Amino acid sequence: MSTPPSHYERLGIRPEADGRTLHQAFRSRSKALHPDTTSLPAAEAARQFRLLREAYEQLQDPNRRAAYDATLAQQCLQQKPAAELAQPTPLASSDGWGRVGERRPLSGGEWWALLLLLLALIFCLLLGIGGAWARGLELQVQPSWLVADQTSGQPLIKVRSDDPTAAGPDTTESPFTPLT
Repeated sequence: MSTPPSHYERLGIRPEADGRTLHQAFRSRSKALHPDTTSLPAAEAARQFRLLREAYEQLQDPNRRAAYDATLAQQCLQQKPAAELAQPTPLASSDGWGRVGERRPLSGGEWWALLLLLLALIFCLLLGIGGAWARGLELQVQPSWLVADQTSGQPLIKVRSDDPTAAGPDTTESPFTPLT
């Protein structure tokens, strides 16, 4: 009878992994084991996902992780002879999950979500262009700053706003009419 996998084996990480690696491993494994995205039976997927979540919750807390590591080390000392302790155990799992960060094909639900996003984008474009066409608006408009007067070869004469001879409203007069 084999022993159940440790939390580290369940997540596919080394015991000395940092918090970021732990989080990435949990995210990739939870996507693969979530009952909505896996090909496992619903009951088995729910059980595996629950075990994965419990492993992540225990390993993300430093105090609980230290206690778990001590328990795991004690179990390893009791189960393995000294010759086996000298050899490192390979982390490559036989369940086909591979390593953290490895690409996987998109699931059917992910393809469906991408298709819906593409259809929504096309619908919005058609709605905007169709609405503009129905209102009689031009689809291509020349910018207001690019007019024939500005593109001529004659230099533009700029009038400074602080020049007293500049044409414009006299700011010393009140814009309100006096009451009589």
